[in-house]
Amino acid sequence: MTDPVRIEGRAAALRIENLDTDQIMPKQFLRGIDKGGLKDGLLHDLRFDAQGRPRSDFVLNRGAYADASILIAGSNFGCGSSREHAVWGLQQFGIRAVVASSYAEIFHSNAMNNRLLLVTLPPASIATLMDDADDPSGNRVHIDVTAQTLRSRSLQAGFELMPRHRQMFLEGLDSIGMSLTYRDRIASFAQHHWARQPWLRDVAASTMRHLHTPAKN
Repeated sequence: MTDPVRIEGRAAALRIENLDTDQIMPKQFLRGIDKGGLKDGLLHDLRFDAQGRPRSDFVLNRGAYADASILIAGSNFGCGSSREHAVWGLQQFGIRAVVASSYAEIFHSNAMNNRLLLVTLPPASIATLMDDADDPSGNRVHIDVTAQTLRSRSLQAGFELMPRHRQMFLEGLDSIGMSLTYRDRIASFAQHHWARQPWLRDVAASTMRHLHTPAKN
């Protein structure tokens, strides 16, 4: 589905507490100058052994979870460094939402600003969702951003989003798009600011021109 207000799909349970961003996206995949190729790096050392062979016991390598779009994760998900590549890699892999009891603060901001939905639920609810995900026959999670509800085979729960983040999902905006909705107000503020203090307008450019203007004898 591409509906920004509903996410429905198969879930995969990652029973790992404190899964950090170096595990989510190892450093050797950060060398590029763009976002390309991060799908291959996602959870690389968990998905592959030292010879590069897929680990058959890792959940995302199992056929029943090949199309998983929702991760049910352990607490403090995304701790460690602030690398935004962890979010981009999850999205490139096809993950549209992560459900956990807690997240690292910087990862939470990176994810929501890029419209990777993070749902926070109590530990008991996470345990129920993980048990549901372990049964491929009944493994389906429905998340409604408008109503802020989540439903699986055994669980129905509500969750909270900050108003700004909820608006971003409902309107299909990332952080840049959200900022641009205030374009007229930003322009109005700038005009009034410069009218009151005209000497501050383009002060950096004026300084650079002055520094590069040859001195007159």
